[in-house]
Amino acid sequence: MKYLFIILLCCVSQVIFGQQKRQSINLAHKASDRASGYIRQQLYEEAIEQLNHAVYFDSTYLSAYQQLGDIYRKLGAYPLAKKNYEKVLKINPDFLPLTYFGLAESEFNTGDYANALQHFTKYVSYPILDAGKKICAKYMLDCEFSLRAIKNPVSFNPLNMGSAVNTADDEYFPSVTADGATMIFTRRSGHGENFYTSTQKAGKWTQAKFLNDTINTDFNEGAQCISQDGMYLFFTGCNRPDGLGRCDIYISNREGESAWSEPFNIGKPVNTQAWESQPSLSANGRTLYFSSNRSGGMGGYDIWKSDIQENDSWSVPVNLGPSINTPYDEQAPFIHPDDQTLYFSSNGWPGLGKKDLFISRVNAQGQWSKPTNLGYPINTFNEENGLTVSRDGKAAYFSADREGTFGKLDIYSFELPESIRPYPVTYVRGIIIDEDTKKPLNAKIQMHDLTSGKFVFDDVCDTDSGGFLATMRVGRSFSLAVSKEGYLLHSENFTLKDEKSNEPFNVKIVLQKIEVGRKTTLNNIFFDTNKYDLLPESRIELQEVIAFLTDNPRVGIEIQGYTDDRGSEALNRILSENRAKAVYNYLVYSGVKPNVLSYRGYGASNPIADNATEEGKRMNRRTQFQITKK
Repeated sequence: MKYLFIILLCCVSQVIFGQQKRQSINLAHKASDRASGYIRQQLYEEAIEQLNHAVYFDSTYLSAYQQLGDIYRKLGAYPLAKKNYEKVLKINPDFLPLTYFGLAESEFNTGDYANALQHFTKYVSYPILDAGKKICAKYMLDCEFSLRAIKNPVSFNPLNMGSAVNTADDEYFPSVTADGATMIFTRRSGHGENFYTSTQKAGKWTQAKFLNDTINTDFNEGAQCISQDGMYLFFTGCNRPDGLGRCDIYISNREGESAWSEPFNIGKPVNTQAWESQPSLSANGRTLYFSSNRSGGMGGYDIWKSDIQENDSWSVPVNLGPSINTPYDEQAPFIHPDDQTLYFSSNGWPGLGKKDLFISRVNAQGQWSKPTNLGYPINTFNEENGLTVSRDGKAAYFSADREGTFGKLDIYSFELPESIRPYPVTYVRGIIIDEDTKKPLNAKIQMHDLTSGKFVFDDVCDTDSGGFLATMRVGRSFSLAVSKEGYLLHSENFTLKDEKSNEPFNVKIVLQKIEVGRKTTLNNIFFDTNKYDLLPESRIELQEVIAFLTDNPRVGIEIQGYTDDRGSEALNRILSENRAKAVYNYLVYSGVKPNVLSYRGYGASNPIADNATEEGKRMNRRTQFQITKK
């Protein structure tokens, strides 16, 4: 009887346990069904709650763990996704091939590259679709690259820019002028995205201020760039009444010390019904780079460029092509003031996860080099975006969510490693005034690279101050021409002989009204020593003279040649006259009427500098013209 009672008790217990288990499984399935309904409605938090109930009632519920992993991965909560995928594999390693993919992607996005590579490899060992093989092949390349990058870290010491710039809100997309004195950045708060500005004084950034109500509106403004002289702001405006698409590119120009003009949509063909954003303006102000998902691209978001044309309209944008763009996303272009170095973010080129920062350089034929990843730990498994580099190439600015931030995204600065620096650039800052009144003038400034003949700057100076700022690549020579209706042409020459010639130039340009007897020196007319054949670099200045005479058809000029005091007076006079004649012949051959021209050589007479120094001799060897009739 005793044994019979024990047997009956065990049977009853098993029946009760079985009933409880079936009840738990039933409750688990009901929770899972509710979760499925929430998933269809994209109510993921509610779905997570129900799936957690499901695995509470049934700790071996594989599909619930799988769904939890999938939801957390979709939400970017990769550590939680990993935890749930690992539970699936622990219970049944062969439950679903997709478990390995979900786990590998979660590991990749938390920087666990070795395990991610192992699990991607396991996933592709199953029969899967070609699309799955393609994305896995990309991920595996990323993992291999990341493991190598971590073994070879680059120098990186990011410094938070402090409470003057950063707050509990998100700050990102810093833009800095060429002189490093002004920064404009985007801040996102409960009121949306707006621009703030800070200036650098004595090495410290001042408390950031709301830019102004003209540009900042109830709509979102962000992802901007500021021209090197701080006069123009290109930015992204979204969902505006005058927009052509979801996000368009707008422009505003500075008026005075702190006022900005009413922004306007730069229109077609740059803006379309697609998404155009994240503009970056070349140093010469003639090329606009931006990101767009417009048709005709390589993939998702691509980098495009458009050039300003003679009628001040923008050209049809050109895709930068497969040297830069991939079937994935390329965004946040930043063209450095050297106009040859492009920084951008991408998740298409091999990287450490999400979007990494890359560098590419363009050659003389307009071909971009294969992008180079900026390396670890500049790039991590988090997203890196919105890099700006100072004109000297040493300092870089970017935004990141790191330990110790004031909020989420803060703006940081760091010293850029030499291997990924742009070409060094300096600048000329000047003011233009009237010789008679001493008041500022609003004049046109054009700068050319004398070697390539390309524009490096083409703009007008500030209306109120007569000021301008233009950048120049170190190691080259540049011409600067200043023109204004009713005034004599003025030219300057800047020769940056070596990589150490990076000190900025400050010039004061005095323009003379056109009057008989007044003269101007043509600082970019060049001859070899003791010769009078015009060198090719002279063509740019000669074209400026032709433009001046075209704009002033009643003006007559005498072209005057001068030498230094070396050599005999007779030879110097012959040499100077031959040089003046060479200019005369060029102008006549180019279509200038001979009756408005004359020429004469003056040898070493009328020096404008001391011939005792080499610099003085250089200044005395000059070509100039004098107004003979008006």
